[in-house]
Amino acid sequence: MKEIALHILDIAENALDAGSTRISFEVTEDIGRDLLIVQIQDNGRGMDRETLDKALDPFYTEKPGRRFGLGLPLFAQAAREAGGTITVESIPGKGTDVKATFKLSHPDRKPLGDVPATIELLRAFHPAIEFTLEHRRPHLQGGKE
Repeated sequence: MKEIALHILDIAENALDAGSTRISFEVTEDIGRDLLIVQIQDNGRGMDRETLDKALDPFYTEKPGRRFGLGLPLFAQAAREAGGTITVESIPGKGTDVKATFKLSHPDRKPLGDVPATIELLRAFHPAIEFTLEHRRPHLQGGKE
């Protein structure tokens, strides 16, 4: 994927497939710490320990008729290529929390893309779902947009 916003869209679609009714997105561009942090939280069905252990494996998917599950693995790869990390936490029946960090100045970091437009697209196609976005830029006065 060419930009991080497309990864966000893909993870959101996974959350929708998992029955989420509420998905929150937090994007923090922290120049002082040289970090881009992207966090996606949902209230879907969550994953048990066995599924969570396989979540970053591109050859694992729970979707019928598919042999690959590339959403989280590609997001993880993008983070690692930009000097970052990814964590996935999940509780069955409660939801999933995905947090990726990227070194903001890393030459291999993909552009962020238009995250607000991505969220608006999700809202247009899924009007019954609650989507929230918080975009923080602590280096700017006030720190939020």
